Amino acid sequence: MDNNNFDRNQSPDPFYSYNHSSQENDRQENEQTQPKVQGQGAGSANDTESGENRVYGTAGGGYPQNLYQQNTYGQNGYQQNIYGQNAYQQNGMYGGPVQDEKKKKPKRDKKPGGFGVKLAKCAALALVFGLVSGTAFEGVRLISRQVSGEPEKTLEGSDSVLNQPDAEGKVKTTPVSSTYAAADVSDIVEATMPSIVAITNVSETEYRSFWGGRPQTYESSSAGSGIIVSQDDRYLYIVTNNHVVEGATSLTVAFNDNATVSAEIKGTDPSTDLAVIRVSLDSIQEETKDKIKAAALGNSDNLRVGEASIAVGNALGYGQSVTTGCISAIGREVSVSDYDSNTSYTAEMIQTDAAINPGNSGGALLNAVGEVIGINSVKYSGNSVEGIGYAIPITTAMPIIEDLITKEKVDESDSAFLGIAGVDVTSDVSNTYNMPSGIYVAQVTEGSAAEKAGIRKGDIVTKFDGKEVSTMDELSTRLQYYKAGTTVDVTIVRASDGEYVEHTISVELGKKI
Repeated sequence: MDNNNFDRNQSPDPFYSYNHSSQENDRQENEQTQPKVQGQGAGSANDTESGENRVYGTAGGGYPQNLYQQNTYGQNGYQQNIYGQNAYQQNGMYGGPVQDEKKKKPKRDKKPGGFGVKLAKCAALALVFGLVSGTAFEGVRLISRQVSGEPEKTLEGSDSVLNQPDAEGKVKTTPVSSTYAAADVSDIVEATMPSIVAITNVSETEYRSFWGGRPQTYESSSAGSGIIVSQDDRYLYIVTNNHVVEGATSLTVAFNDNATVSAEIKGTDPSTDLAVIRVSLDSIQEETKDKIKAAALGNSDNLRVGEASIAVGNALGYGQSVTTGCISAIGREVSVSDYDSNTSYTAEMIQTDAAINPGNSGGALLNAVGEVIGINSVKYSGNSVEGIGYAIPITTAMPIIEDLITKEKVDESDSAFLGIAGVDVTSDVSNTYNMPSGIYVAQVTEGSAAEKAGIRKGDIVTKFDGKEVSTMDELSTRLQYYKAGTTVDVTIVRASDGEYVEHTISVELGKKI
């Protein structure tokens, strides 16, 4: 296309002149009101002399608007198909009028402050609201308690050696959170840790050489935990598991301030895996006495499945540590066989998923307010088992602990004698031969208390004075606390017509000749 105008409708020049004149007038008006832009037609050229960007068809030297505008052909049939823009655009039009670029909106000046400032204001308002509401709530609670005269909840007092009020010269009891649960367990642990001790058991283990000969012994040590439960004028009493102190030649107790003292066994009950050891108060330094406390004992009968639980103890002998979980089950019947001490027993225990590892035995299982609800005892182990540990309910343990603390061993010259020789019926033997666990009476001493009471060979002793017994060692230990002439009930199981029938026999204990 050249610089000559070309009319597709072959219209006369006057028409073009009129049209061109109109376009020129429009162009001049647009130049006065709009900024110069690069055209959409043939392209743009940079005028280096004037420094202006020119558009062909808008500023001399090119086609007017680089297109024939408003020159229509076929007024009666065609829809203003216009040459222009070097392309078919706009519903069949050849181009169209040069479109003005959209005007850019001016950028808004940012005001000082912004989202960050607003966020900070919101946080400050929320903090103020929380402080005010919290203060008001606590104030109302305190005022209501004063008006109603409701006292703070504490452990109920009793004559029990385990729940004595604080007195001069005695260790204090750990505090209990009775009105609210602590925000995290660190509050509970901090309050309870002074009542938990680490126990080291040094014992002699016998072994036989591969080449035979006489049995040899070597010294070994094991670790466990304990809970301070009581104190009298001479001793501090600590409850733990029987298997923690079994066979000990020496016992060492470490308090929460790492001070160590020697301890001795006060009493044991293998049938419940409980034991009490005691520490002479004279062996404890005064500054350690100020730091240790007796544990606050709770009521395990009120437990509910799902409650929070905290296990504290000397895990793996590394020192006191804490694990948390919940009460998984209550009243879980568990049969335990301790091959080291050759004892077995069955008891109802608390199941928890708080980790109970070796060394935790004898430690405390706490509730959400810091009370001892159980004594950690055993862990169910296996490749397919995860998170099953057991604790002796504190309500079950308390009467036994009190007996172990208050009962004193009788002088050997006055000690009682039953008069039987027996064989332990372990759980394995019981399952194999379908017979009750206990002590199988292999022999009855002639003229003994057992013979006089009617105990026979073949009977199985299951209880002594109302408490289960499973081994001869356990029965011998129990007899150390009874004087000759004392009358007790002995429960036996006797075979009759292919069945085992239980009998309770009253026995007046004799004296060993």
